[in-house]
Amino acid sequence: MVAVTSRETSGRLLNRELSTLEYNGRLLDLAADESLPLFERLKMCRFFSSNLDEFFMVRVAGLTEQEAAGIVVRSADGLTPRGALAAIRERVLELTARQSKLWKKHLSPALAAEGILITNADELDEGERRVLGEGFQREIFPVLTPLAVSPGQRFPYISGLTLSLGVLARDPETGEERFARVKVPEGLPRFFSAGTGKLLMLEDVIAHFLDRLFPGMEIVERSVFRVTRDADFEVSDDADDLLEAVEQELQRRRFGDAVRLEVSTSTSRGMLERLQQGLGVGDDQVYEIHGPLDLADLDQLLDLDRPELAAPLSPGATPARLVHAKEPRDLFDEIRRGDFLVHQPYESFAGSFEAFVRAAARDPDVIAMKTAVYRTSGDSPLVPALIALAEDGKQSVCLVELKARFDEHRNIEWSRALEQAGVHVVYGFADLKVHAKMTLVVRRESDGLRRYVHVGTGNYHAVTARSYEDLSLFTADPEIAEDVAALFNYLTGFGRPERFRKILVAPFNLRARLIDRIRAAGAAAAAGTKARIRIKLNALTDETVIEELYAASEQGARIEIVSRSICMLRPGVPGMSENVQVRSIVGRYLEHSRVYAFEIGDETEIFLGSADLMTRNLDRRVEVLVPVEQPRLKQELTAVFDSAFADTESSWELGADGTWTRRKRSKEERAHGHQLNLQRRAKARSRRAGGPRTRSG
Repeated sequence: MVAVTSRETSGRLLNRELSTLEYNGRLLDLAADESLPLFERLKMCRFFSSNLDEFFMVRVAGLTEQEAAGIVVRSADGLTPRGALAAIRERVLELTARQSKLWKKHLSPALAAEGILITNADELDEGERRVLGEGFQREIFPVLTPLAVSPGQRFPYISGLTLSLGVLARDPETGEERFARVKVPEGLPRFFSAGTGKLLMLEDVIAHFLDRLFPGMEIVERSVFRVTRDADFEVSDDADDLLEAVEQELQRRRFGDAVRLEVSTSTSRGMLERLQQGLGVGDDQVYEIHGPLDLADLDQLLDLDRPELAAPLSPGATPARLVHAKEPRDLFDEIRRGDFLVHQPYESFAGSFEAFVRAAARDPDVIAMKTAVYRTSGDSPLVPALIALAEDGKQSVCLVELKARFDEHRNIEWSRALEQAGVHVVYGFADLKVHAKMTLVVRRESDGLRRYVHVGTGNYHAVTARSYEDLSLFTADPEIAEDVAALFNYLTGFGRPERFRKILVAPFNLRARLIDRIRAAGAAAAAGTKARIRIKLNALTDETVIEELYAASEQGARIEIVSRSICMLRPGVPGMSENVQVRSIVGRYLEHSRVYAFEIGDETEIFLGSADLMTRNLDRRVEVLVPVEQPRLKQELTAVFDSAFADTESSWELGADGTWTRRKRSKEERAHGHQLNLQRRAKARSRRAGGPRTRSG
């Protein structure tokens, strides 16, 4: 086999997959932090597990396919697929062992100390076991189906991410042994009450009563296991019907190859061999877990009515500029008066974007609304607003990204509901994901038609808007509005926009324009002018952009990066990146905004929008960055960067070797929590504007 690589970059870049895993390590740091409320620590434990599931379904699945194909394409840091898989396995084993120990030694005892006791049937008294048995017979037993494997019955299909019990049962009369699989039902609560405040995990309850499923048989062994399957897919570029093509791929996803088998550490070698043979997984795909499997399923505990164990609820403040907007026309008047920013969840999603689309639906002067949706939620007013406009005979257009990973089914369902209501629904392209978050409203006014625009960094999703940190810009700037209108016409029609006046759009001009600004900062620094580049994003992986940042650093430009999860850039390397600092903030809210600031002398350019600095975002997605031009708004975003780099509570710093170190406050530093600081600032702005302290959403 011949290794394929484009250039020698192994010493200049960090591994993408390992960088992803280090983000999960930071989540475990927070799960272990006893200064945080207990339920916040549980959330971090849950996020760790769900992130790891997706990592295997997509990233590990892709590397496994590469290795199986026999074409060795080296990663940017020089690893072959086999080498990357080996490094991933080593780190995942370390992290999952840490999570299991954290659950057993710290989180579970902490829950017990608060009266939330998670136990097993052997530790119950006789009365509790009787109550448990009655509950099992009534609520669990009717939905269980044991599937035995015999010479005439092949190994059952095991769906991805579902818990199962592997059972070895023996007939005491004949001595015959059979393997059977019992699926742990997904529709039942993960934690089952013994009636005395004690909770048992559902799989443990089923395991305790297996004799009722296999009457007359001797249970030789029982073992909990879980399979992760390849869940990534691609739609052919020449698909005639994108909706049909996505639906077909979703059907194939259910039967993707197994890429990980998790088993409890008590599993015997014989049982493990049966599972491996039936699932087609090798030894290097088996992960033994010392403790409960699937801690992504902790929502039931987090939903307990124990507010003292959670971070206090703090709904977003009413955006200062919208405090006095009572009628639909008030909101449009305010946008026309000048651009303004909204910072979620510190400022209310309900009181800003949702108010915007409701106003569009209610205002008789609005004649059209167009929106691009990557993800949304069932309780969002966006869908009802689009339907209301269509029913009023107005132009109502929704571009739905069917390929939004793991939201495909949901997007298909509500896009069909929109079509049935008369909304013009467009599905985008087979070869490009539409990831831009933008909405355009057209309104008839005394001096003619005027366009109003919302461009954001986050999805139009009411649920995640309460926990994701995002920024958005409302504007009636004619040139930005013209650009957004042209982009919508491209997405729904045929042809390419000739040029964009102000916005940066991938895959057209975004990459080139950002690189131009990086180079300009580097050239200015080389000429003796003060220059700084500040970037806030989720992931930095594009090799070309990283090399441009290295060059600017070598020329003397200061570069400050806040990357929540992945960063392949090596900061602090003499002669390459000594002027680069990389931080990660991991706190109560998921840092999700993307902001790009270029400071040269006394001039500052700032853009915000949907694009991370990943090759897929720059070349294979439709992304939008919008300029923030008003000086006051630039000051607000500069304050966000300043706050992020001053954080002493929930920030980590990246070293040149790829390790992340949690920042500790020095004796000279004042304590500064970035997210708490932004929350206080948002409330203060709202109060100064004369509005209520908070508004739901």
